[in-house]
Amino acid sequence: MKREAPSALITLVKVTIIFTLIVIVLGAYTRLSDAGLGCPDWPGCYGQLSVPNEVDEIHQANAAFPERAVEPQKAWLEMIHRYFAGSLGVLVFICSVWCIRIKGLPNVLAFSITIVVVVQAALGMWTVTLKLMPVIVMAHLIGGFTLLSLLSLLYCQLRQVQQHIDHLAVDPTVKHWALVGVLVVIAQIFLGGWTSSNYAALMCTSLPICEGNWISYLDFKNAFNLLQPGHENYEFGVLEYPARMTIHVSHRFGAIVTSIIMMTLVFKLQRQSGEVLNRIGHVLGLILILQIGLGISNVVFQLPLLVAVAHNLGAALMLVGLVTTNYLLWQPQVGYTELIVNTQREADYDK
Repeated sequence: MKREAPSALITLVKVTIIFTLIVIVLGAYTRLSDAGLGCPDWPGCYGQLSVPNEVDEIHQANAAFPERAVEPQKAWLEMIHRYFAGSLGVLVFICSVWCIRIKGLPNVLAFSITIVVVVQAALGMWTVTLKLMPVIVMAHLIGGFTLLSLLSLLYCQLRQVQQHIDHLAVDPTVKHWALVGVLVVIAQIFLGGWTSSNYAALMCTSLPICEGNWISYLDFKNAFNLLQPGHENYEFGVLEYPARMTIHVSHRFGAIVTSIIMMTLVFKLQRQSGEVLNRIGHVLGLILILQIGLGISNVVFQLPLLVAVAHNLGAALMLVGLVTTNYLLWQPQVGYTELIVNTQREADYDK
């Protein structure tokens, strides 16, 4: 039997979701600022809990890590990200324990969220120790989006938001478009993460696809070789131009497919009779427009840092919107055909 969640727990989960968005943004900013190895060790920075500041501390740090001299700005970016990520882990742990201790709340989901955080911590460590190995960097990025999605589901379940559309007439095809939409966006996030982790964001500088005879340079074999063995350091990328260009082009085609599917979903949501689904359609449509604009700006203005970070945030918000939409649509509710039949019967009875 389901129990009503304490309002304080719901508020804490909401705060944790916001905190997760902040950590995703900080991670993107750190990665795009080339500060992923600002601290060459983990979990501290040059053997300390904060960035070395004093002259003697910097000399000791440079002596301990001669291959990477201290760059305070990059080191602080990395450590601030770690501080926020550690705080997020504490918040998630509190939410999970709280849910597990109350019978009737989604404790399996809460436990799963804790597991994701533990894996994320390990991926964060490997990101540094394996010197920005692309598959690890991408997995770390995907882990952040996974955590965000699961927390959004937890929030929906605690709030029992499905009650708001239990009696709406929903066209069954909308549910399938929403499911396809979230799967396509997840695939596009994978492509975006692979593009970023392989430093392929600037491989094509013209629109709509790429400059020159780009088709002749396609190299899918090397572009999607996840392991890329034989390298001690992956900072700034190790792939040749054809492979990186192939990754970039794949991300662009993915953006086109994602845009078409999302526009279709937005159109269908706005044609439903329920105000909640209409509002979600408007929000998803706005995020889509912003994402397209940010993606084009990244190409035209050569990947401005703030624009690129905003593009990551847009992807996170779109994923949250789609996870929530699917949760709402796939809950048990009055069927579309059944409601039409009941409405017709009532009309005949009135006659």
